[in-house]
Amino acid sequence: MAFKCSAWNNGKHHKTGAGYGLKLSIEGRDKYFKTDWKSVQFMLPVEGGFKIVALNIEKPSFWNKTCHEVINKEIGEWLLASSLAPWPRGVPPKFTVIPAGERMFMVSKINT
Repeated sequence: MAFKCSAWNNGKHHKTGAGYGLKLSIEGRDKYFKTDWKSVQFMLPVEGGFKIVALNIEKPSFWNKTCHEVINKEIGEWLLASSLAPWPRGVPPKFTVIPAGERMFMVSKINT
């Protein structure tokens, strides 16, 4: 009942967190997300709990066969604060995403 994703960046590793997101597996997206949803919430692990981030999925790029990323400056801030970004070229951090309720998903780092 979980699926994989990886960190994503538009190629410009901004210190502000802009240009970061999570690239979801197409299988996970298609199984757990609905095309009529406008947004979802991701629970990102932080010390002492979770940071909840609202993410727009009402855009053609999320539903196509090549992009399927959720993009938000807050994801970038979390990746940077967690020392998960920037990463070596071609080796983004990997995560497990677990459905945690209607339009709510919990993210956890895969330890490698």
